[in-house]
Amino acid sequence: MKLATPRWWYRRDGAPSPLTRALLTPLSWLWAAQTARRIARTQPRGADCAVICVGNFTVGGVGKTPIVRELLLTLTQRGRRAHGLSRGYGGRLKGPVQVDPLRHAARDVGDEPLMLAQDFPIWVSRDRVLGARRAAAAGAEVVVMDDGHQNPDLRKTLSLVVVDGETREDEWPFGDGKVFPAGPMREPLAASLARTDAVIVLLPGDLPAADPDLLALFGDTPVLIARLEPATPPPKGRQVGFAGIGKPWKVERALKAAGCHLVDFAPYPDHGEYDEATLTFLAERAATYSAGLVTTEKDWVRLPPARRNRL
Repeated sequence: MKLATPRWWYRRDGAPSPLTRALLTPLSWLWAAQTARRIARTQPRGADCAVICVGNFTVGGVGKTPIVRELLLTLTQRGRRAHGLSRGYGGRLKGPVQVDPLRHAARDVGDEPLMLAQDFPIWVSRDRVLGARRAAAAGAEVVVMDDGHQNPDLRKTLSLVVVDGETREDEWPFGDGKVFPAGPMREPLAASLARTDAVIVLLPGDLPAADPDLLALFGDTPVLIARLEPATPPPKGRQVGFAGIGKPWKVERALKAAGCHLVDFAPYPDHGEYDEATLTFLAERAATYSAGLVTTEKDWVRLPPARRNRL
């Protein structure tokens, strides 16, 4: 069973309670120490191609996959043979294997690789080095790796880190800065920044500018600003939304900001599988409101094919 991302991770006031975080803090020390030890002791290995890593500082969704897609598109348009590489989280195949949308399902290769493979050559491999080398052997000049900033095995040509740039009074991208499981950080921010070539701050389309307090945290590291915008207008009429991503509440906000007439929204765990009972519940919920159903592309590829044309 997959668990949803705790929303309290992203609060700066110590919620849900100081006691809860205090109890989890020793585990966060162990997590951070193990990560630092693995990075320090590993000698990275290369592939016969350039490797661009798109990672993050935190656990949970920050918008890496849209950035990966944009990089693959830009590189391809500039005449570079660019392939994507993913661990294939949520899939059963260890790889290396090139994703085939006609043959593979999300349970085989993971939802994000399956989504990206609609448009680009995408490889899934638990062994990142072997996956990059297989992509290079298949003709890749550049491999764009989705996640892997804390994975030291594969030598990176460029390390980009995506940060959720949406800041609110009760919500901060790094919470109070604690490492998992006491907070959302994968490792202390300073340690991550030391291996970062540039930070990409991803803003929602309706936010005019990045928070200066957030930008100040990155010091001399170059910062690029990106905006997440819908590729098409929202569906017309009343809609019931649902999403199983790292921060499903951001999808709800984005739909409303785009002008979608959202009458209800159901959040689900990231990468979770939609069983028949869940899909029936959503269909009945939509019928109650005389509404359609709307979700993300990442969720759409996890649905049974017979269900996809109903959204």
